[in-house]
Amino acid sequence: MRASLCAFFGWVIREGIRLPEGNVAAYTNKREEKSRDRVLSDGELKTIWKACADDDYGAVLKLLILTGQRASEIAELRWDEVHDEQIVLPAERTKNGRSHIIPLSEAAAAIIAKFPQGDRRHVFGRDDTGFQGWAKAKERIDALIALPHWTVHDLRRTAATRMAELGVQPHIIEAVLNHVSGHKSGVAGIYNRAQYDREKRQALDLWAEHIRTLLEGRAATVVPMRRA
Repeated sequence: MRASLCAFFGWVIREGIRLPEGNVAAYTNKREEKSRDRVLSDGELKTIWKACADDDYGAVLKLLILTGQRASEIAELRWDEVHDEQIVLPAERTKNGRSHIIPLSEAAAAIIAKFPQGDRRHVFGRDDTGFQGWAKAKERIDALIALPHWTVHDLRRTAATRMAELGVQPHIIEAVLNHVSGHKSGVAGIYNRAQYDREKRQALDLWAEHIRTLLEGRAATVVPMRRA
């Protein structure tokens, strides 16, 4: 907000409009930036999962854990985006403006299947507008668990980090997250149009199996991917 106001008032001044005290936003204290590097441990993931209620917020959190997608993409999920064993997000619903296919593991598909479609457009949300009650729902779940400060976005970072530890190649993780960087940026992105759908499904199935082992307290039945 501070950065946006500074830019706005700076534009106002350059346009010749006089302000009482110049760029007033520039006089405010700047909040100290904190590194966004929180990666949840397996124990913390299990704690969050177990604390999820059988409601919209609980389902959204579990899907964020299993898919690694952005919060708004799952919270505002529409029924016309759910196709058999995958989610197909149109370009207008993604941050980078590129359509995105998200393969659904059995666990993820089972979560969505619990919600009746009826004549609803959105999967979640009391008023058929997508889930929106983030702050209050987060407060309720935090009251149940004793974890150091964590955010919903940490689930996305954690999924990416843990998949890497399971042997998933970086470019496949980028494809799962729908990132346009690394191998997909610049000239490389112009010529490499591969969507890696099969590899994405393998990666998310592997990750879902890892989550299942945490919840059931047993050894994994899926062998981690080997790097070429």
